[in-house]
Amino acid sequence: MDFLNDLLLVPLLVGPIFIISGIILNLFPPKKINSLYGYRTINSMKSQERWDYAQKVSASELIKLGLILTILSFLGIFINFSEIIEILIGLGLIITVIIILFIRIERAINRKCNSSKQ
Repeated sequence: MDFLNDLLLVPLLVGPIFIISGIILNLFPPKKINSLYGYRTINSMKSQERWDYAQKVSASELIKLGLILTILSFLGIFINFSEIIEILIGLGLIITVIIILFIRIERAINRKCNSSKQ
């Protein structure tokens, strides 16, 4: 059994990057809307209220999803496929987590900001 396969390594390298990014964003959130640092989408940059909330939520989601991605990477210990299949599964996990990240943050922004208008 090959313990250091690509299904283990690919998400295992990206998961901690998500976690570290979330911690940095949590400790040092950008104060003002900018185009350089922070969670930047059209939705999050519509107002300062949305911006501030997006930074808080994105930091939390990055940490959570980074932990999930790191845990999922250990599937590579138990599953052995060809190298290309392992890379594709690993990249698929990463892409799925990124899509989930955007969906969860955008929904949270919309819920918070639309409910505060009522």
